[in-house]
Amino acid sequence: MMTVSVVSPESVLFTGEATQVITRTLSGEIAFLPHHAAFLGALAECHTRIYLVDGTITDVAIHGGFVEVSNNKVNLLSDVAELADDIDRQRALVAKERAEEILNHGQDAHASAALARAHARLNATGGVTGTAAGAH
Repeated sequence: MMTVSVVSPESVLFTGEATQVITRTLSGEIAFLPHHAAFLGALAECHTRIYLVDGTITDVAIHGGFVEVSNNKVNLLSDVAELADDIDRQRALVAKERAEEILNHGQDAHASAALARAHARLNATGGVTGTAAGAH
């Protein structure tokens, strides 16, 4: 078991005991288990899964930031992070469609970033075609 915290500038969104955390850094997806070696990495836009000791999964949309692992603690420090239960799926779907429409007409850095955020939100709430948080 290890302690996991998800922190944004506004608040501590989550703190709890977990058996595993799966997230995505700029280098790729990574899993942390109890007693993981010290680690520091930059987070990508992603769906992060926190496997709690009671067997449930807390799904989080992470929008960049850093992950720090040391002394059996995983700290996810993000400019913006959202728990799946707080995400408006319909709004995320509309944002995804709007970004895809813009990208159909050429490259656009803002649209690409918006699409990445929408995918992180949708994946945290069950995937693009999912209907409920935690649907795996």
